[in-house]
Amino acid sequence: MTTAPAPRIAVIGAGPGGLTCARILQRHGIAVTVHDRDHGPDARDQGGTLDLHEDNGQLALRAAGLLDDFLRLARPEGQEMRQLDAVTGEICFHHVPADGERHKPEIDRGRLRELLLRSLEPGTVHWNHALRSVEGPAAGPRRLHFADGTVTEADLVIGADGAWSKVRRALSPATPVHTGVSFLEAWFHDVDRRHPELAALVGPGSAAAADGERGLFAQRGGGGHLRVYAIQRVPADWIAAAGHTVRDTDALRALLLDRYRHWSPGLRRLLTDNDGPYVDRPIHALPVPHTWPHDGAVTLLGDAAHLMPPLGVGVNLAMLDACELALALAEHTTVAEAVRAYEATMLPRSTAMQHQLDGAVEGLLSDEPHHGGPESSAPTESAELSGARQR
Repeated sequence: MTTAPAPRIAVIGAGPGGLTCARILQRHGIAVTVHDRDHGPDARDQGGTLDLHEDNGQLALRAAGLLDDFLRLARPEGQEMRQLDAVTGEICFHHVPADGERHKPEIDRGRLRELLLRSLEPGTVHWNHALRSVEGPAAGPRRLHFADGTVTEADLVIGADGAWSKVRRALSPATPVHTGVSFLEAWFHDVDRRHPELAALVGPGSAAAADGERGLFAQRGGGGHLRVYAIQRVPADWIAAAGHTVRDTDALRALLLDRYRHWSPGLRRLLTDNDGPYVDRPIHALPVPHTWPHDGAVTLLGDAAHLMPPLGVGVNLAMLDACELALALAEHTTVAEAVRAYEATMLPRSTAMQHQLDGAVEGLLSDEPHHGGPESSAPTESAELSGARQR
């Protein structure tokens, strides 16, 4: 009896979703290669902090055999949440996590990536492999063309390459559109020593404020870091329209001081006392719903499949997608059957969440009490607060 050859599986993107998928596949004895455009694991800042939820992100880590390691690295104190009055700076809502609470503990994105990378077999990730296109017949195998001129074949291509996914183009013509809201990110370092008043204002977790027209979201990370997002209803090119670039730090500070002029002095300092330049984050989302015809040789997970506003679900859904896809591949006889089973669950779930969050980013500008904020994963080179990008 002839045994069918093992399928060649290629994951595009070494973000949390892609690495989680690879880890679970390897735990089930399935070979996989991950391709990422970064030159190496330390090529760029991995962004801020993530809250991984018990009912999705943590489930995926359990399937990956990494939940206990995650809980040792996580910061449960990061679950604290404050909502502040924009004018007075006073606390108007305050959630303090109970002892032992681990519904959604925080972890720095870089530490999560290190945890996942260490769990993989050596040589799993091929760095400096920026995907250019996916070609070949729908039934496979597919040919992957990379920027360095190399070409490889795969029986299954998994697009975990984020908002501007190159893999998505093999399945769907959809592209992300600007939501009408943009973030301007500010970084603070060694905050307990260099910015003690701001550290006390935000606390060990996160703090938010809004006045109906503009908002602010601040979140502590590990190592004494703080990231703050000025949230505005502006066009995606608002900085250029004002005659500036994102490197014009003093000019952008002046704009923020004017636009937030009625806010409390402490909150204004969160926007203007930052260490170094700002980072522009126009917020994009895919059309609602985003689906595609079944293709047994290509599929998507995470933001490549269902980019939504950054409201605390993106990385969690990406990791849940990764878990379900990897388990489907372990449980089904053929790749096409596994992809069909995975998409039968993932697409309805993501469609429901897309409808729920469609337009919800406007809520970050509301002065009504709300108990959440952006998922501060903040990669350094994309326009969205989400995972690693393969442009």
